[in-house]
Amino acid sequence: MIEKGRISALQMAIMIYPTIMATAVLLVPAITGKFAKQDMWLSPVWASSIGFLSVYIAHQLNKHYPKQTVIQYSEKIVGVIPGKAIGFVFLFFYLHVNGIVLREYGEFVVGNFLLKTPMIVVIGSMVLVCALAVRGGLEVIARSAQIFVPVVVILLLIITILLIPVLEPKNMFPVMEKGIMPSVMGAIVPSSWFSEFFLLSFLLPFLGEKEKGLKWGMISVFAVMVTLVITNLFSLFLFGGITATFTYPVMSASRYIDIADFLQHLESIVMAIWVAGTFVKISVFYYAIVIGTAEWLNLSDYRPIVFPIGFLLALIGIWSAPNLEELAHFLGTTSPFYLISIQTLLPMLLLLLAIIRKGNGTKR
Repeated sequence: MIEKGRISALQMAIMIYPTIMATAVLLVPAITGKFAKQDMWLSPVWASSIGFLSVYIAHQLNKHYPKQTVIQYSEKIVGVIPGKAIGFVFLFFYLHVNGIVLREYGEFVVGNFLLKTPMIVVIGSMVLVCALAVRGGLEVIARSAQIFVPVVVILLLIITILLIPVLEPKNMFPVMEKGIMPSVMGAIVPSSWFSEFFLLSFLLPFLGEKEKGLKWGMISVFAVMVTLVITNLFSLFLFGGITATFTYPVMSASRYIDIADFLQHLESIVMAIWVAGTFVKISVFYYAIVIGTAEWLNLSDYRPIVFPIGFLLALIGIWSAPNLEELAHFLGTTSPFYLISIQTLLPMLLLLLAIIRKGNGTKR
């Protein structure tokens, strides 16, 4: 195995939590509000089913091939050449998606804080920091997540508590006025974020306690679901029917905090949540790309390709969309089908084929 480090199941759960939550917490309320209206708080509950399914598929595949990632066992399941093709699809997909995440990060920072800073500087600096973490190995990323994730959770709690005086719970009524379908429609886009739990397939081979992998994976899905339900509820309580008109509802909500004309302008807290959470998210995606590429090319060490892939990520981050409007349109229309097809449906097919091969007594 190329990676010598080992992580605990708890560390895996802590790593994967911000990998899904970091970008979703700012973007999902507006997207779900557009379709689900006052039922937007229900949408993450339905969307989480894709997360639970993705974790289960990743765990079952890991049971069949315990010391291999999806890049390696694809070749065992469907043969070398088709397996290489599937591996390339996964690697290109994660390269593209991580580039989009970088662009989301860049658009948020430049659009709200560093107005005159070139986008390439913001994206390039994040790639460099993440590259150093990835070169350090899986244990370094896990320990970084252990430091940042509690900070992110505490900051989110601070914002929600400080917003309580200005909330209007009546905005959530009537519940299911038009039935269940609006909330289900609102769940389509968030479900694509939940499909990213299949990244566990790159982490499960390196667990020190494999029997706890499924449990902590499911706990992480549940934690993300609860976080998004709370975020959507607070956005709904504050903005009501106009939630969908905001690009970043949580960012806008922080501007409403005013305690005794003293505690105001807490946008920096949202900035801290975004930067810390996105660092972990980009690092986990980045690590999956690097370790997967090294396995796909049969390299003995993944470190020499960290910086070249980082350069590619920065370029894709710049090229992935001409502006924020195009990026938002992609996230709200095409991305759910794109992400779920690669991260849930394709792995499901691999699992079915693996079960058939095992049933036929084919040697793995």
